Amino acid sequence: MQVTNPAEQITPRQLQVLRVIAHLQKSRCYSATIAELAEALNVSRTTVFEHIGALREKGLLTGSKGRARSLRLTARANRLLEFDSRLASGPPADSGLPLLGKVAAGLPLEAIETRETLSLYDMFGPADDLFILQASGDSMIDEGIADGDYVVCKRSATARDGQIVVAIIDDNEATLKKFYAETSRARLEPANAAYNSIYSDNCRIEAVVLGLLRRL
Repeated sequence: MQVTNPAEQITPRQLQVLRVIAHLQKSRCYSATIAELAEALNVSRTTVFEHIGALREKGLLTGSKGRARSLRLTARANRLLEFDSRLASGPPADSGLPLLGKVAAGLPLEAIETRETLSLYDMFGPADDLFILQASGDSMIDEGIADGDYVVCKRSATARDGQIVVAIIDDNEATLKKFYAETSRARLEPANAAYNSIYSDNCRIEAVVLGLLRRL
């Protein structure tokens, strides 16, 4: 299930209001009043009213207007705070790395930070049929795969023409090349003019390459 990042929908100050309401509810076992929130946040009651009104409109707070200690976090607000807590503590080792937005490789872009994470699962799908190999040699350099790069592969016995594959030839030799099916044989094409194509009538495709990893 894909989870939308709710933290992008409120301001940092509104998030702080939710945190304080949740903390007071947990520590005192009752809802905070406007006065208590104003004191905890060091702002005026009017400011607290404005934030609460905005949070109500966004479906993050419920409660009866004019009734003391009736503020309640909605399920959506609790999910937001849980998400924010996970970000603050850092992602688990297997959950991915923070995805903070985009950076221009051409004309400059406005710097806008997002709060998401990116994992290999997000990029390439379920891990059951994925694996990683380290490339050795420079025969695929023109496809951007350099010696020492890690290629992310998906197990497959078939491939389309032009796909980069891990192929087994002569039963025991593995190679990373672009695959082309010919009438009675396979052509395994390097991406470097210094290497010749490999032709084989005994070629078995083990996987197709989905992407690569490189440490700069």
